[in-house]
Amino acid sequence: MTVTIELSPEREAALKAHARARGLTVEQWLTQLAEQHATPEAERPLQAAADIVLNRMRGIPPEALSGMPADGASQHDHYIYGTPKKER
Repeated sequence: MTVTIELSPEREAALKAHARARGLTVEQWLTQLAEQHATPEAERPLQAAADIVLNRMRGIPPEALSGMPADGASQHDHYIYGTPKKER
């Protein structure tokens, strides 16, 4: 079955960007979304926490990730609460 959806150039570009950020074509991404929503949530197998985090990370633009601190894990109290950085 083929479905045609009329989109503005801006929305089309946004869909392509979202799909590309996930390493997919627009068709693959929309198919994936349709499959996820076709099965009731209660019937879906539980996902590992790491899989959830990784899937969400794929949607973050590279320029946002480049500004993240390299020592964010070891110095999380500093970045979250503003405590002095721990000495290594």
